[in-house]
Amino acid sequence: MENRTIRQQIQDAERRELSPRACLSADTAGRQHLMEECPLRTPFQRDRDRIIHCNSYRRLMHKTQVFLFPQGDHYRTRLTHTLEVSQIARTIARGLRLNEDLTEAIAMGHDLGHTPFGHAGEFALRDVSPFYFRHSEQSLRVVELLERDGKGLNLTAEVRDGILCHSDGMPWAKTWEGRVVRYADKIAYINHDIEDAIRGGILTENDIPWQARYRLGQGKSQRITSLVASLIENSREDVTMDPETAAQYDHLKAFLFEAVYKNPMAKGEEGKAKDIVRKLYEVLVKDPDKLPRDYQEIREREGAERAACDYISGMSDRYCVAVFEDFFIPKPWGM
Repeated sequence: MENRTIRQQIQDAERRELSPRACLSADTAGRQHLMEECPLRTPFQRDRDRIIHCNSYRRLMHKTQVFLFPQGDHYRTRLTHTLEVSQIARTIARGLRLNEDLTEAIAMGHDLGHTPFGHAGEFALRDVSPFYFRHSEQSLRVVELLERDGKGLNLTAEVRDGILCHSDGMPWAKTWEGRVVRYADKIAYINHDIEDAIRGGILTENDIPWQARYRLGQGKSQRITSLVASLIENSREDVTMDPETAAQYDHLKAFLFEAVYKNPMAKGEEGKAKDIVRKLYEVLVKDPDKLPRDYQEIREREGAERAACDYISGMSDRYCVAVFEDFFIPKPWGM
């Protein structure tokens, strides 16, 4: 019997142990460009590693999740959100006997294209750009084109599809693993945003609608457990919750939008953040020579508007402010 590589042994185990609904790494639709197989890692494990070692992933630690420049070390950033999504998604995938490596790769890459200042930055770019800017589409653009000096990360088709389809307004992913990440993203943000709002004095646990507390439980841990359990127990023909749990989730989300996402205490600085993004975009489109060298080729190929969006969306919050100050704030003069 021929010697099997570690990768092949893992793929043999996938075929034996995973659900018929799972996407097997041996059956991937492939990459944009052919690559020699790794003897140790499956294609999906390799994709996960490529994502967590890329520049865009590291920048997530300095990008806003919900609260702009919070005073404290315990509020979520886009990076900690990504890690929580990955943990929840893997728990669901394991319960459904899906491919955890594919699930994790999608989760790790789903927000790589998110703007600085959270959704405020996304909406600002959407307001000024000639195309409908979506962070999910930008995340796909990051892994296909922008990373590695324009070469992209050359990820598998299944990971790219899951990244693109993780958010509302997009089609559902082709794989169950991608659909799991879409749910995990929702479960993560609604619960950690509540926890951050309580930490910031905007909410108390008793402010949460009693129906949600009764049906989903008290506190973040119980709510996450209820939502995850509903998905694992009810996903038969598709990834889904039972109707009662889904209704309570929707009720909780609607409450959060009114109590937190529209709360002037939490969002009072968002207008300033949007102004920064809009003004940066305007000056870069008007004078595209100000774009860094890395974006000049995109400017020549796709226009200054596209290049400006790529540049701004890749910025961390603090770098965005620094560039704004460089463009608009007078510098001290000295002999």
